[in-house]
Amino acid sequence: MQRTILITGCSSGIGLVAANDLLARGYRVIAACRRAEDVARMEALGFIGVQLDLDDAASVDAAADRVLELTDHRLHALFNNGGFGQYGPLSSVSRQQLEKQFSTNLFGTHQLTMRLLPALQASGNGRIVNTSSVLGLISTPGRGAYAASKWALEAWSDALRLEVRDAGVRVSLIEPGPISTRFTDNVHQGEQDKPVRNPGIAARFTLPPEAILPKLRHALESKHPRLRYPVTLVAWAMSLLKRLLPGWILDRILRSN
Repeated sequence: MQRTILITGCSSGIGLVAANDLLARGYRVIAACRRAEDVARMEALGFIGVQLDLDDAASVDAAADRVLELTDHRLHALFNNGGFGQYGPLSSVSRQQLEKQFSTNLFGTHQLTMRLLPALQASGNGRIVNTSSVLGLISTPGRGAYAASKWALEAWSDALRLEVRDAGVRVSLIEPGPISTRFTDNVHQGEQDKPVRNPGIAARFTLPPEAILPKLRHALESKHPRLRYPVTLVAWAMSLLKRLLPGWILDRILRSN
Protein backbone atom coordinates (compact mmCIF):
# COMPACT_ATOMS: atom_id res chain seq x y z
CA MET A 1 0.00 0.00 0.00
CA GLN A 2 1.39 3.43 -0.95
CA ARG A 3 2.41 5.52 2.04
CA THR A 4 1.19 9.11 2.22
CA ILE A 5 3.16 11.84 3.96
CA LEU A 6 2.37 15.49 4.61
CA ILE A 7 5.42 17.78 4.62
CA THR A 8 5.12 21.38 5.79
CA GLY A 9 7.46 24.15 4.66
CA CYS A 10 7.95 22.59 1.22
CA SER A 11 8.75 25.64 -0.89
CA SER A 12 12.53 25.30 -0.55
CA GLY A 13 15.39 23.87 1.50
CA ILE A 14 14.86 20.82 3.68
CA GLY A 15 11.17 20.53 2.85
CA LEU A 16 11.68 20.56 -0.91
CA VAL A 17 14.61 18.15 -0.78
CA ALA A 18 12.61 15.78 1.43
CA ALA A 19 9.58 15.96 -0.86
CA ASN A 20 11.64 15.13 -3.95
CA ASP A 21 13.40 12.24 -2.24
CA LEU A 22 10.26 10.66 -0.82
CA LEU A 23 8.38 11.02 -4.09
CA ALA A 24 11.21 9.13 -5.79
CA ARG A 25 10.95 6.45 -3.07
CA GLY A 26 7.30 5.85 -3.92
CA TYR A 27 5.56 7.97 -1.32
CA ARG A 28 2.44 9.95 -2.06
CA VAL A 29 3.63 13.40 -1.00
CA ILE A 30 1.30 16.17 0.13
CA ALA A 31 3.37 19.35 0.00
CA ALA A 32 2.21 22.24 2.19
CA CYS A 33 3.40 25.79 1.43
CA ARG A 34 2.38 29.19 2.76
CA ARG A 35 2.09 30.99 -0.57
CA ALA A 36 -0.36 30.05 -3.33
CA GLU A 37 2.30 30.39 -6.04
CA ASP A 38 4.49 27.85 -4.24
CA VAL A 39 1.56 25.44 -3.95
CA ALA A 40 1.05 25.71 -7.73
CA ARG A 41 4.76 25.12 -8.31
CA MET A 42 4.72 22.00 -6.17
CA GLU A 43 1.73 20.65 -8.07
CA ALA A 44 3.59 21.23 -11.34
CA LEU A 45 6.42 19.10 -9.93
CA GLY A 46 4.11 16.16 -9.28
CA PHE A 47 3.14 16.72 -5.65
CA ILE A 48 -0.27 17.28 -4.12
CA GLY A 49 -0.19 20.92 -3.09
CA VAL A 50 -1.92 22.30 0.01
CA GLN A 51 -1.82 25.90 1.19
CA LEU A 52 -0.90 26.26 4.86
CA ASP A 53 0.02 29.26 6.99
CA LEU A 54 1.01 27.92 10.41
CA ASP A 55 0.51 31.40 11.92
CA ASP A 56 -3.17 31.36 10.91
CA ALA A 57 -5.47 29.00 12.85
CA ALA A 58 -8.13 29.07 10.13
CA SER A 59 -5.53 28.16 7.50
CA VAL A 60 -4.30 25.25 9.65
CA ASP A 61 -7.84 23.92 10.02
CA ALA A 62 -8.53 24.26 6.29
CA ALA A 63 -5.28 22.47 5.44
CA ALA A 64 -6.04 19.68 7.91
CA ASP A 65 -9.52 19.24 6.45
CA ARG A 66 -8.03 18.97 2.97
CA VAL A 67 -5.42 16.42 4.05
CA LEU A 68 -8.04 14.27 5.78
CA GLU A 69 -10.16 14.41 2.66
CA LEU A 70 -7.21 13.44 0.44
CA THR A 71 -6.16 10.54 2.67
CA ASP A 72 -9.58 9.20 3.67
CA HIS A 73 -8.48 9.80 7.27
CA ARG A 74 -5.45 7.46 7.06
CA LEU A 75 -2.05 9.17 7.01
CA HIS A 76 1.27 7.36 7.33
CA ALA A 77 3.50 10.28 8.24
CA LEU A 78 3.65 13.96 9.12
CA PHE A 79 6.92 15.87 8.68
CA ASN A 80 6.54 19.11 10.64
CA ASN A 81 9.24 21.12 8.89
CA GLY A 82 7.67 24.58 8.44
CA GLY A 83 8.98 27.51 10.46
CA PHE A 84 11.11 30.67 10.47
CA GLY A 85 13.66 32.46 12.61
CA GLN A 86 13.21 35.68 14.58
CA TYR A 87 16.71 36.95 15.34
CA GLY A 88 18.04 39.87 17.32
CA PRO A 89 18.88 40.63 20.97
CA LEU A 90 15.92 39.88 23.20
CA SER A 91 15.71 43.59 24.02
CA SER A 92 14.84 44.18 20.35
CA VAL A 93 12.12 41.50 20.16
CA SER A 94 8.59 42.69 20.92
CA ARG A 95 5.88 40.57 22.50
CA GLN A 96 4.09 40.47 19.15
CA GLN A 97 7.22 39.20 17.38
CA LEU A 98 7.77 36.54 20.03
CA GLU A 99 4.14 35.45 19.77
CA LYS A 100 4.48 35.15 15.99
CA GLN A 101 7.66 33.11 16.41
CA PHE A 102 5.87 30.64 18.69
CA SER A 103 2.67 30.73 16.66
CA THR A 104 4.47 29.50 13.55
CA ASN A 105 7.10 27.24 15.08
CA LEU A 106 5.00 25.61 17.81
CA PHE A 107 1.32 26.55 18.08
CA GLY A 108 0.51 25.90 14.42
CA THR A 109 2.47 22.66 14.53
CA HIS A 110 0.52 21.58 17.61
CA GLN A 111 -2.83 22.43 16.04
CA LEU A 112 -2.04 20.63 12.77
CA THR A 113 -0.66 17.55 14.50
CA MET A 114 -3.62 17.19 16.84
CA ARG A 115 -6.04 17.50 13.93
CA LEU A 116 -4.18 14.77 12.02
CA LEU A 117 -3.35 12.50 14.95
CA PRO A 118 -6.42 10.24 14.54
CA ALA A 119 -5.49 9.69 10.89
CA LEU A 120 -1.92 8.82 11.90
CA GLN A 121 -3.23 6.38 14.50
CA ALA A 122 -5.56 4.83 11.91
CA SER A 123 -2.60 3.97 9.67
CA GLY A 124 -1.38 1.49 12.28
CA ASN A 125 2.24 2.64 12.10
CA GLY A 126 2.13 6.41 12.00
CA ARG A 127 5.25 8.57 12.11
CA ILE A 128 5.67 12.18 13.21
CA VAL A 129 9.00 13.83 12.48
CA ASN A 130 9.67 17.36 13.73
CA THR A 131 12.41 19.66 12.46
CA SER A 132 14.14 21.18 15.47
CA SER A 133 17.63 22.71 15.35
CA VAL A 134 20.95 22.76 17.12
CA LEU A 135 19.33 25.81 18.72
CA GLY A 136 16.85 23.43 20.28
CA LEU A 137 19.84 22.18 22.29
CA ILE A 138 21.70 25.39 23.06
CA SER A 139 20.92 29.10 22.86
CA THR A 140 23.21 31.87 21.65
CA PRO A 141 23.17 35.68 21.72
CA GLY A 142 20.81 37.15 19.15
CA ARG A 143 18.94 33.89 18.60
CA GLY A 144 17.02 33.65 21.87
CA ALA A 145 13.52 33.92 20.42
CA TYR A 146 14.12 31.26 17.79
CA ALA A 147 15.95 29.00 20.24
CA ALA A 148 13.11 29.34 22.75
CA SER A 149 10.61 28.14 20.14
CA LYS A 150 12.79 25.16 19.27
CA TRP A 151 13.42 24.24 22.92
CA ALA A 152 9.65 24.30 23.33
CA LEU A 153 9.25 22.08 20.27
CA GLU A 154 11.72 19.61 21.77
CA ALA A 155 9.76 19.42 25.04
CA TRP A 156 6.47 19.16 23.16
CA SER A 157 7.86 16.32 21.02
CA ASP A 158 9.10 14.44 24.09
CA ALA A 159 5.67 14.60 25.74
CA LEU A 160 3.88 13.66 22.52
CA ARG A 161 6.18 10.68 21.97
CA LEU A 162 5.27 9.26 25.37
CA GLU A 163 1.56 9.96 24.95
CA VAL A 164 1.07 8.33 21.53
CA ARG A 165 3.45 5.38 21.71
CA ASP A 166 0.76 2.93 22.80
CA ALA A 167 -1.38 4.12 19.87
CA GLY A 168 1.27 2.93 17.42
CA VAL A 169 2.63 6.36 16.46
CA ARG A 170 6.36 7.12 16.69
CA VAL A 171 7.74 10.65 17.17
CA SER A 172 11.26 11.75 16.23
CA LEU A 173 13.22 15.00 16.12
CA ILE A 174 15.69 16.03 13.44
CA GLU A 175 18.20 18.55 14.81
CA PRO A 176 20.12 20.26 11.99
CA GLY A 177 23.16 22.41 12.51
CA PRO A 178 24.22 24.81 9.74
CA ILE A 179 22.48 23.80 6.49
CA SER A 180 22.79 25.67 3.19
CA THR A 181 19.19 26.74 2.64
CA ARG A 182 17.30 30.02 2.29
CA PHE A 183 16.49 29.95 6.01
CA THR A 184 19.11 32.55 6.93
CA ASP A 185 18.05 34.81 4.05
CA ASN A 186 14.46 34.72 5.34
CA VAL A 187 15.29 35.39 8.99
CA HIS A 188 13.39 38.27 10.56
CA GLN A 189 16.02 40.58 12.08
CA GLY A 190 15.16 42.52 15.22
CA GLU A 191 17.82 45.15 14.44
CA GLN A 192 18.10 45.79 10.72
CA ASP A 193 21.27 47.84 11.15
CA LYS A 194 22.91 45.08 13.24
CA PRO A 195 21.78 41.79 11.69
CA VAL A 196 22.71 38.57 13.48
CA ARG A 197 24.97 36.51 11.23
CA ASN A 198 26.41 33.04 11.56
CA PRO A 199 30.07 33.06 12.61
CA GLY A 200 32.50 32.58 9.75
CA ILE A 201 33.67 29.25 11.10
CA ALA A 202 30.15 27.84 10.62
CA ALA A 203 30.72 27.79 6.87
CA ARG A 204 33.33 25.05 7.34
CA PHE A 205 30.70 22.74 8.82
CA THR A 206 27.72 23.69 6.68
CA LEU A 207 26.10 20.82 4.78
CA PRO A 208 23.53 20.79 1.97
CA PRO A 209 19.91 20.02 2.88
CA GLU A 210 20.35 16.52 1.44
CA ALA A 211 22.29 15.70 4.65
CA ILE A 212 19.00 15.21 6.49
CA LEU A 213 17.72 12.55 4.11
CA PRO A 214 19.30 9.44 5.70
CA LYS A 215 17.93 10.57 9.07
CA LEU A 216 14.47 11.25 7.70
CA ARG A 217 14.31 7.90 5.90
CA HIS A 218 15.30 6.10 9.10
CA ALA A 219 12.73 7.99 11.15
CA LEU A 220 9.99 7.14 8.65
CA GLU A 221 10.88 3.57 7.75
CA SER A 222 12.81 1.90 10.57
CA LYS A 223 11.01 -0.38 12.99
CA HIS A 224 12.93 1.37 15.74
CA PRO A 225 13.20 5.09 14.88
CA ARG A 226 15.49 7.14 17.08
CA LEU A 227 14.25 9.86 19.37
CA ARG A 228 16.69 12.43 17.99
CA TYR A 229 18.77 12.74 14.83
CA PRO A 230 21.52 15.40 15.03
CA VAL A 231 22.66 16.54 11.59
CA THR A 232 26.08 18.15 10.93
CA LEU A 233 29.16 18.03 13.13
CA VAL A 234 28.04 21.19 14.93
CA ALA A 235 24.81 19.55 16.10
CA TRP A 236 26.63 16.39 17.20
CA ALA A 237 29.28 18.40 19.05
CA MET A 238 26.80 20.66 20.84
CA SER A 239 24.69 17.68 21.88
CA LEU A 240 27.77 16.10 23.42
CA LEU A 241 29.25 19.25 24.95
CA LYS A 242 25.98 20.17 26.62
CA ARG A 243 26.05 16.86 28.48
CA LEU A 244 29.74 16.95 29.37
CA LEU A 245 30.72 20.57 30.08
CA PRO A 246 29.90 22.72 33.10
CA GLY A 247 27.49 25.50 32.18
CA TRP A 248 30.00 28.31 32.65
CA ILE A 249 32.44 26.74 30.17
CA LEU A 250 29.69 26.23 27.60
CA ASP A 251 28.63 29.85 28.13
CA ARG A 252 32.17 31.00 27.37
CA ILE A 253 32.18 29.01 24.13
CA LEU A 254 28.77 30.30 23.06
CA ARG A 255 29.57 33.94 23.88
CA SER A 256 32.43 33.78 21.39
CA ASN A 257 29.97 32.79 18.62
